[in-house]
Amino acid sequence: MSATIRTITVGIGDPHPVDERAIERAAVFLREARARAEAAGHIVQTTRIALRPLLADMLTADDTAIMRYAHRLQQDCDARNITYCSLGPAPAELPGFPMERITLFPHLLAQHASLSATVQLASARHGPRYEAALAVARAMRDVAERGGGETNFRFAALAVCDPGGPFFPQAYATGGPWQVAVGLQSAGIVRQAIAALAADPDALPLSLSAVSAAVAVALAEAARPVVELVSALARAGGLGFSGVDLSPAPMGEESIADAIEATGLGRFGAPGTLAVAEAITAGIQGTTLPTCGYCGLMLPVLEDRTIGLRCAEGGISAQALLAYSAVCGTGLDTVPIPGETPPERVAALLMDVAALAHRLRKPLSARLFLVPGAQAGEMTTFRSPHLTNTRVLPIR
Repeated sequence: MSATIRTITVGIGDPHPVDERAIERAAVFLREARARAEAAGHIVQTTRIALRPLLADMLTADDTAIMRYAHRLQQDCDARNITYCSLGPAPAELPGFPMERITLFPHLLAQHASLSATVQLASARHGPRYEAALAVARAMRDVAERGGGETNFRFAALAVCDPGGPFFPQAYATGGPWQVAVGLQSAGIVRQAIAALAADPDALPLSLSAVSAAVAVALAEAARPVVELVSALARAGGLGFSGVDLSPAPMGEESIADAIEATGLGRFGAPGTLAVAEAITAGIQGTTLPTCGYCGLMLPVLEDRTIGLRCAEGGISAQALLAYSAVCGTGLDTVPIPGETPPERVAALLMDVAALAHRLRKPLSARLFLVPGAQAGEMTTFRSPHLTNTRVLPIR
């Protein structure tokens, strides 16, 4: 069975500054993995590299040295057609981390289009810290002002996110052997599994246990050949295989909200959404495949046509999206908010994300799009083909 692979991601375990030869080794593996996957009939959308946390390995380096290093990394990526490179999370959850280092990221990201950066706000051991959330909120605003809002795609807050996953913004590496992870473009697979159950109108609304079972079977069937292929390539290349993230990543018209609505419990955002989200997540986590990363439900407002539509209709709030994350997904992803939102309000929202992740011991992230000049209720005007325009959400 052929599948659409959203990403094959190599985690480079070498400490910063990473040698050019390491980037070359990763690029060679990714080219081979893409070629082998496509020869097997799969579609490969992206390949990516994930590095160790930059501001852990180079915490005492001055800004000029880090910017020179970032420039060299960008050149290394450009030379090898690598368009996605994670610098890993700044460990701001640790006591004593100097928050002023976070101010480096807006400058760095504005000048280096392949690089992504994150900040860890909480871990299983350390709870959320307001001073870290406030520093991230200010940096998010600075990133938006420098990049017109879309650069926020490459900057996020993390909470309780472990290394080894394939999807950005979570993906990063740790010391030790290099790892390979894979993620599918699979919202359509979930939608088809639910649609098959809903073919009989008398079955609506669907049994949520039946939804969970159908999703587990469909994802396992689609992912198993990919897992077997990529894990074999990893072994042959002397790399570890950390697993597959079965989160059903949506994109544009391939909508996870369509799958939720197909169960017959109502529109996305209405009562019943949380229950269906939990059922789908149970299916995602119900396979026997080796998994990693989020393994939850991705609800990216600006990447999912139907979520964007429901948001434009006024049926979605940031608080509702966060509530759904308690039973399923990845947190607040590509959520558009007014560019002039006070950093203190953004920080409070980030604290909610981090507190939920810490309390439930589950990985969450927050990728907020502060839209310069936009007010709550106005429509976004992004030009990227990868984004769907929708209503700017208020943060009260």
